[in-house]
Amino acid sequence: MAGGVIERYRTHLSLDNSVRAVTLNEGDTPLLEAPRLAGAIGFRGRLLLKLEGLNPTGSFKDRGMTVAVSQAVAEGSTAVICASTGNTSASAAAYAARAGLDAYVLLPRGKVASGKLSQALVHGAKIAAIEGNFDQALALVSELAQTHPVTIVNSINPYRLHGQKTAAFEVCDTLGAAPDYHFLPVGNAGNITAYWMGYREYCDAGVIDTRPKMMGFQASGAAPIVLGYLVESPQTVATAIRIGNPANWKAALAARDESGGVIDAVSDEEILEAYAMLASTEGIFAEPASAAAVAGLKKINAANPLPSSSIIVCTLTGHGLKDPSVATDAYPEPAVAAADINAVREVLQL
Repeated sequence: MAGGVIERYRTHLSLDNSVRAVTLNEGDTPLLEAPRLAGAIGFRGRLLLKLEGLNPTGSFKDRGMTVAVSQAVAEGSTAVICASTGNTSASAAAYAARAGLDAYVLLPRGKVASGKLSQALVHGAKIAAIEGNFDQALALVSELAQTHPVTIVNSINPYRLHGQKTAAFEVCDTLGAAPDYHFLPVGNAGNITAYWMGYREYCDAGVIDTRPKMMGFQASGAAPIVLGYLVESPQTVATAIRIGNPANWKAALAARDESGGVIDAVSDEEILEAYAMLASTEGIFAEPASAAAVAGLKKINAANPLPSSSIIVCTLTGHGLKDPSVATDAYPEPAVAAADINAVREVLQL
């Protein structure tokens, strides 16, 4: 899609027509029917997966980054800065490189998956790994931006959310309507906020007649919205949502309440079970944070089966190659065989 989400949805974005799109042709990701996964979960309706891992840097962050970086360039900025658990840094570094800007990144030391860190490194970002968590990194980014000529590209930048809402537009354009439920993971809570913004705008414009219930899921070890208080040391295998003080907390609650949805928590065990189910039933390799949405659907449907007439969309926020060690740690090393047909048959049990 030439021009990416900006050229496709410019009339819905808060950008002046003169703003040149800094794009890697992000967006237009598949909305995949998932009948085998639905059957495994016990859901009898129509289930679709929004595959955001097929964006250029492997996550949904590219939607917001194209808009934030394009606006930064238009305003004369020469550098961007972000705090990140991984995906934001990868996207910020890539789009900064595309635009010819410097990129500065603060990461929690030892808490970022290798796949994501490698992206920020290869795109030339200047990185500081802090002895602290994401929330502390974001606070430092905000402080640095007050005294240095850098543009923050975390989701506290409103242009980020305007870019991310385009995923909701795509869902509706593909289906011809809004789904009944939209399930997605919640970390910094920008995505649930942005999707709801998109659905509301399309409804207000008369493009769709109804809006979905927004169903957000945090990891139980990093669930401040569910608990109702900050989590100082968030812990979860789903590193992308390992956040204890979401920047978009209030907006996420508004999305939940206005849509009649829920924000709940799922355990790491439930997340990893869903992670494996996605791969084995539909051939989709998503990062663990993405699987929180599927784990949430399984949990909700088990407690009170959803109507078989329902259309459900689950957003899978990032590709599994972002955090490959989760898969390699969970499965045994391949059995070794001699380069001999009989040895191979024995190992493969053919």
